[in-house]
Amino acid sequence: MLAKEKGIDAITISTPDHNHAKIAYDCMNQGIHVYVQKPLTHTIAEARLLTKTAQQNKVVTQMGNQGGSGAGVPKVQEWVDKNKVGKIHTIYAWTNRPVWPQGVDHPLSNAAEKPKSLDWDLWLGTSKTKPYAPGLHPFDWRGFWEYGTGALGDIGCHTLDLPYKTLKLGFPTSVECTATNVFKKMWVPEYTPEGCPISSMVTIGYDNTPYNKDGIKLIWMDGGLTPTIPEEISEEFIMGFENGKSSGIMMIGDNGVITSEIYGNMPTLYVKGEKPVVFDTSNQGDVSTIHSQTWTEACKAGFNSPEHKNLTSSFDYAGPFTETVLMGNLALRSHSLRKSNGKGRNNFQYYGRKKLLWDGGNMRINKP
Repeated sequence: MLAKEKGIDAITISTPDHNHAKIAYDCMNQGIHVYVQKPLTHTIAEARLLTKTAQQNKVVTQMGNQGGSGAGVPKVQEWVDKNKVGKIHTIYAWTNRPVWPQGVDHPLSNAAEKPKSLDWDLWLGTSKTKPYAPGLHPFDWRGFWEYGTGALGDIGCHTLDLPYKTLKLGFPTSVECTATNVFKKMWVPEYTPEGCPISSMVTIGYDNTPYNKDGIKLIWMDGGLTPTIPEEISEEFIMGFENGKSSGIMMIGDNGVITSEIYGNMPTLYVKGEKPVVFDTSNQGDVSTIHSQTWTEACKAGFNSPEHKNLTSSFDYAGPFTETVLMGNLALRSHSLRKSNGKGRNNFQYYGRKKLLWDGGNMRINKP
């Protein structure tokens, strides 16, 4: 397309995750501004590459985590800066995703079922060439590592934006996880390394942050898992999956708690001994429209313009942020690594199930 179509100023990219980086990279190298849906990339290395490429080519960029352009994030930033809940030490984020098949084997190929209108090779893009398999296009690819990034990649860029931005978290220093086993046969857990887990809990550590030099612990939970409700929060607080609460965030400080729904909506301040303060975002407008329109205006104004600098998810921010989200998936992928030890029923050693120490600057795992 880029060879045939001349004069393209900007492009939006809404493909499956595995094709984001290649398309965005090629466009930016031709001076085309890009808007890429979340997660920005499929891998950590790709996120680092796109961050550098955007700067080198002086193009205007935005990742599609639209909640960052809502009114909730600035309000929470105000509460954090005013030390309303004291030193924040723990963050919980949760979601009801996956709401698609996950924790299962890759669908079997059946070329006869391919829709005539689908260019399967184009859809595969950067992934391995293989016959058409039903059960991937148009949505369920999210649950398979080759194309998607699971529940964390799908929703993490929405819910984690609030704490990552307001607490200026930067690169994490460690990550570890646990994931649900599925048993179809007694004592023998299913092994589906191609598929993301049906539920998981990921703990990401930050040893030293601007708002807490003692470190912050971020705990992600998906597949219906939710944290215990702190005593500072009223009994009316429900972490259910109805009325917009399918995903949420909790930031716990020494003197209180800040909560938010997905997209930074309806942030609420709970301070010990005081009534909860709810910041109403119901009249803020359509944040998806706001997020994309501000990018469009920034493209017109140009690189490094005030409009560009005011974007809430330009790649200079979205790149490192996506790296944090994908660190969780690095732990989940590691969780599935195994080798046989020849010891009967428990004849596998899962050697990747340990805390990973991360050197963000050099993009590598350090030995303990």
